[in-house]
Amino acid sequence: MKTYCVNNRTQANGDHEVHTDDCRYLPNSRTMLGNHLTCHSAVTQAKKIYKTANGCKTCSTSCHTS
Repeated sequence: MKTYCVNNRTQANGDHEVHTDDCRYLPNSRTMLGNHLTCHSAVTQAKKIYKTANGCKTCSTSCHTS
């Protein structure tokens, strides 16, 4: 199980990226999402905060869609 967070700042494409707590691109401004078995459940939780949540291309590859 990994700990996830969502970036509070919008990316250039409008997304709020979901990261693991050990990602090299971990943002300073973030909201913790807690522990999840997969990035899919973390992104689902993040979408309750930001409708444009998306997985990080580096640490949540299977959830990265744009």
